Order: sequence, then C-alpha cells, then structure tokens
Amino acid sequence: MMQELAWDTQIAFPILAIMQLLPIAGLLVARFVGNRCATVSAITVTAVEMLLAIYLYLQFDQNITAFQFAEFINLYGPLDYHAAVDGISVLFLLLTNFLILIVSFYGSIRGLNPQNRFQTVVLGVQVCLVAMFVTLNLLWFVLISFLQFILLGYLLWRWATSPNKDTAFTRYLQFMGSGLLLMMVGTLLLGWQYAEVNDVWSFDLLDLKDSVILPVYQSWIFFLLFYGLAVRVPLFPLHGWLPLAVEHGTIAVAPILLLGLKTGIYGILRFVYPLLPDAVMEWQTFLLVLAVTGILYAALLAMMQDNLRRLLAYAVISHTGIVMIGLLSLNPMAFQGSTLLTINFGLAIAGLFFMTGLIYQRTGTTRLSQLGGLFDHMPVVGIAFLVAGLAIVGMPGTPGFDAAHLVMEGSIESFGTVVTIGAALGNVMAAGFLLWAFQRVFLSQTENTSLRVKATATLSTEIFIAGIIIVVLLFLGFYTELWLDLIDNSLEPLNELYSVPATH
Repeated sequence: MMQELAWDTQIAFPILAIMQLLPIAGLLVARFVGNRCATVSAITVTAVEMLLAIYLYLQFDQNITAFQFAEFINLYGPLDYHAAVDGISVLFLLLTNFLILIVSFYGSIRGLNPQNRFQTVVLGVQVCLVAMFVTLNLLWFVLISFLQFILLGYLLWRWATSPNKDTAFTRYLQFMGSGLLLMMVGTLLLGWQYAEVNDVWSFDLLDLKDSVILPVYQSWIFFLLFYGLAVRVPLFPLHGWLPLAVEHGTIAVAPILLLGLKTGIYGILRFVYPLLPDAVMEWQTFLLVLAVTGILYAALLAMMQDNLRRLLAYAVISHTGIVMIGLLSLNPMAFQGSTLLTINFGLAIAGLFFMTGLIYQRTGTTRLSQLGGLFDHMPVVGIAFLVAGLAIVGMPGTPGFDAAHLVMEGSIESFGTVVTIGAALGNVMAAGFLLWAFQRVFLSQTENTSLRVKATATLSTEIFIAGIIIVVLLFLGFYTELWLDLIDNSLEPLNELYSVPATH
C-alpha cells in the first residue's frame, strides 16, 4: 500500500507554494539592504514562515494516511511541480522553520557579518529545506539538494573560525559531492526503469511506486540512493567529513543546518523505503552491522576528545546509528520511534551547538582543557546544555525518552537482545561523555589562568536562545503524544509494506 493524494483536504490558498516563495522574497530584500534592515527582514520572514508551519499543522487531518494540500503545476514532463505533505513532512517543516528562526536570531547576536549576506544565505537554505520536505518528485529533491550543498558549503567556509577551514571545506566537498553524485545516478536509473515500462520518464513518487523495478537494478538503485543519503545522515563509515567540518567550520550555524535538519533520514523515509522494499530487506543485516559498529566506535572516540566541537560531532555519528537501528527494525514501533528520535535529535544537537557557539563567543575557545567554571557566568546556557544533552540520551521529560523506548522495543522485536544491548550501551556511553563535558565546561575549576569570560551586551538574547531551547525540549518531552499522533497514520503505508515476521 502507498499513500495517495487527498484532494479534498485543501486550504483556501496554496500554502506550500507560499512557504517556498516567501523566503525567496525575503532573501532578495535581505541581499540588497543594509545589515540592520537585512536582519529585521530575515527574522520577520522566518517568523511568518514559522506561523505558516503551525497553521499547516493545525489544518492537517491526522486521521488519514494520504498526502494532503496537494499542488500540481505542469512544467516539463519529469520536472513537473508536484508538492504535498503528510504528517512526517509537517513535523520536519515545524522543526526546520523553528531552527531557521533561531539561526537568524543567533547570527545577528554573534555578529556574523556582513549580516545582509549571512541572512541571504540562511534564507536560501530555508527555501531549499522547505522545498525538499514538500516535493513528491525525486529529481527535484536531488536538484534542490545540490543547491543546498552549495549554500551550506559557503556558510561552512565563509564564517569559519579556524585557520584550517580550507581542509574542512575540501573534505565536505569530497564527501557530500560524492553522495549527491550517487543520488543523481540512482535517480536517473530509477527514471529510466520507469520509462522502459511506460515509454515516458517520471520521477514522481506516486508514479514510481507502481513501477516494476527489475531485481538486477533494484540493488544498484538502492545502493546509489541510500549511500548518497547516508553521507548526509551521516552513517558510519561515511562520516569522515563531519569531525573536521564541525571543528574548523562555522561553530553553530552550518552544523545545525547540516545535522539538526536530518534531510538524509527524511529522504530515506520518503523515497528509498517506499520504492525499494526488496533491496531494503536484502541489505538489512549488512546495514545493521554498520549501524551498531558506528554507535560504539563513535562513542569511544567521543570520550577521547579534548575539543567540545569534535566531541559533539562524534555524538552525532554515534546516535545516528541508533536512529538507523530503528529504521532497519522495519516494524511500526521502530518507525515511530526513529522518526520521533530524529526530530528530538535535531532539536537537541542544535541546542548543544547553539550553546557551544555562545561559549565560544564569551571565552574564545572550545577546548575542554581550557574551559571550566562557566556555570557562574552563564547559568542559563549551562542548564540548556544539560537539558539538550539529557534529551540526546533519552532521559524522562525529554522527547528522546519515548522515542528511544520505541526504538528499543522495535529492535528487540526484530533482532533480539544482542543488537538492542549494543544500542543501549552506546546510549549509556553517550550519557557518560556528555555529562562529563557538562561537568568539565560548567562545574569544574579550570587551571587555565588565561581564561577570561567576557562580559557581553547580548546577555538578554543569550538567555532568550538558551531559554527557548529548554522550553521547547521540555514541552515536546511532556507532550510527545501530539507528535506521535501526527505521524502515526502517515507511517501506516510503510508498516503494511514491511509487515514481515521478526528475524530472531
């Protein structure tokens, strides 16, 4: 079973098109005005975009499985504009627009100048992300990914804080460029397979789901699409770009937009899993080994880091493995858990990077050996760092608790205890190194007599950013049912497609 379109669920105006066009208008304004006006216009546009995402959520009918608010424009055959959303899309749109709003605000207080250029690039990224989360055309998804790749690369390099930024940028280009090339080849192969049967090219999800893909090609297409997306996730061993990019690139902005908004996971859920079920089940065991290995490998490396930014990079890699175990479990509980865990992870890792950026702004360093005692100077930042860290490891009261619980239950049902123990062990190790980092940065007394915590005129905005991260994480933690209800019916087609007996 595949999701169809519910044409009767419409809003009086084309909300999806407006959500894609509004940031374009905003970036055109921001690019050609002064820094102050650019900041105001960008924050205004992102705030309106957030309100539109909330309105979309309120209008969404959670009781049906079909795609809703569909929009279609004839362009040129395979490039026809076709947009619609389900509960998963709505959830990712809420996350995207919330984080973009905070990024715009954060960039203004961090003094990422010139502001008009910075805000223009951020709005450009927002256009790409919204388009990727609403398109039903795989080719458009890949083409937009290329544009996002360029914009994020520019963010990573232009506002970097390290003299080694060129090395980080080169590694980013190598890995992400290779991933996008794999995706493009896989997408064209999928369209060619459709044309062989129907005499016309199409990359539309609703067309491709009815296409018969020969077994000899299905594994190749799966390899190309999945591994192209896995670089973005990033899944071990395709993670080599991440530690360098996080350590030497933009402290918070680029990592948040790369990692907080899990476009790789979304692409796997939206296109790979519905279109290539036989290949998913064929490669399930191999990918499971990579996921478990990545959890433990990255957790061990995280415990060895002296730089907070590299520590967080390895935390990302480790917890990506847990999300992948949920996806590979191929059962309803795990699908729910891994989707919610992706959203929780996006918010939590964004919170940790925001706090790391604020620490750097006040101290000029992110080396753990040079930090200490910051709780006396930055208590709200310290609390936000702790709450985000606890959300990563799934403590009660955070959205990670129910998500991790569902993933573990799904893993036990599909794989038994060994894999689940591996995932749980990685989670315990994450709790260890994140709490150690919190203790080292905020509570312990440093022997570095040269450390100076600068007073700042942006203390109120620092408190605002930290405070909103705390409030959102705790709100989502106590009201998890809202988000589970949103995605429950939208995941039903995947549940039916993968209704296979447990393998243990």
